[in-house]
Amino acid sequence: MDEQLRIILIIIVSVSIFGLIVFVVVKNYIKSKIDYYLNKKNEKTTKDE
Repeated sequence: MDEQLRIILIIIVSVSIFGLIVFVVVKNYIKSKIDYYLNKKNEKTTKDE
């Protein structure tokens, strides 16, 4: 039983770390896209004035 519990804990910790890394990468990617499009929109509105 000890061995099974250790393997299950290792799997849970590994999946949690992987999920955290994926979350941070996706969050940064989406943030950069939003910033890019906001800057593009702001440049367009300032040119129209």
